Amino acid sequence: MLRFLIPIVILLILELYTFFSVRALTTNKFILIGFWLVTIIVYGIFFYQMSLTQREGRFSLSTGYAIALALTFVVPKLFIFAILFIEDILRFFASLFNYFQHNGMTVGEAIPSRRKFISQLALGIAAVPFAGFLYGIFKGRYDYRVIKHTMYFDDLPKAFDGYTLTQISDIHSGSFDNKEKIEYAVDLINEQKSDVVLFTGDIVNAVAEEMNPWIDTFKRIEARDGAYSVLGNHDYGYYAYNSQEEIDENHRKMEEVHKAIGFDLLLNEKRTLERNGEKLHILGVENWGASRHFPKRGSLRKATEGVVDGEFNILLSHDPSHFDYKEMEIREHEKKDPEVVTDEPNILNFEKKIQLTLSGHTHGMQFGIEIPFLNFKWSPVKYRYPRWAGLYEEAGKYLHVNRGFGVLAFPGRVGIWPEITVITLKKRQKVA
Repeated sequence: MLRFLIPIVILLILELYTFFSVRALTTNKFILIGFWLVTIIVYGIFFYQMSLTQREGRFSLSTGYAIALALTFVVPKLFIFAILFIEDILRFFASLFNYFQHNGMTVGEAIPSRRKFISQLALGIAAVPFAGFLYGIFKGRYDYRVIKHTMYFDDLPKAFDGYTLTQISDIHSGSFDNKEKIEYAVDLINEQKSDVVLFTGDIVNAVAEEMNPWIDTFKRIEARDGAYSVLGNHDYGYYAYNSQEEIDENHRKMEEVHKAIGFDLLLNEKRTLERNGEKLHILGVENWGASRHFPKRGSLRKATEGVVDGEFNILLSHDPSHFDYKEMEIREHEKKDPEVVTDEPNILNFEKKIQLTLSGHTHGMQFGIEIPFLNFKWSPVKYRYPRWAGLYEEAGKYLHVNRGFGVLAFPGRVGIWPEITVITLKKRQKVA
């Protein structure tokens, strides 16, 4: 009960502060009554849709828009609260000063009234995130960015010098609602003319059927050496089905979806590309991440069977926590859930060298700030996934985390735009 009571109290405080801000600007009873009517309607829609989602076990478009409405409505009020709360602290000390400075003054007379200017300032500042959320919902979610990296490796086979990869991740087709924009994004993928396309999981929100209306669109993806894919945590059907039979049937349908698109689905497997007698391995593992809430079916050992020292490996692993998770963290989860798999090594310490790992999963939380020319990026998701977007390197091994193609839950993106990644592999020239 307490876990519900605390959010309700917080929301009530936000609404009261916003109401006081509005009331400081107008006493029109229709506006003030309208404020509370709109508040009740917004929360009513949100809680109704969330109850449907809980019963059905999957996110629908209507649920996404209910979440968007609530966030657009609530987040700006955090700014109003912050400004007015600071003013209230100052008013409190001013009240104490007035009360003790002026004999005979009542408590009510000692309290300064709220200044109209402060309320105007609070509402003006709140308009910025309000506009940002509206942009993110209607424009930002389809504002695809092509991000290019050139990576140098000492052990890249010479035949693959200049080889190009296009990575996409987290399609989440169940959240699509604009065919024209999706077709534009697929055309943008093909415009890169990469040698290979690599997809790193979460093609749907919950069930394989979500992808059916979009198969003809995504089957247009082209690359000389084909397209390879893996599954993400949302692709197994665990969010929609309870019985193992239904989960297995969803898995069968998921394999059919990847095949229909032309994606070669790697289930703890490898594919070997050859040029001029030299090899490059594309490895793909099923979902594996540090969180105990997500399926753990990935196996580096199975995916690297037949791989020998000195060969160049590119790994597709949906969850970036697979790269360097700490075993102690998993052990703590194991105490709560005996089914957690603990014998899967992390990529960083795996006995076979994996030069480049491609992941997704985080979406950059679909919210954050990035200033490329300052090399600055921030999103709240960094406190859950320290490696959450872009390139990372440790001990000569690289991880790239794609910001995602689609959206989940909140149908928008604010500051963290959908990403199509293009990576060019280059052989580092030895200095004589």
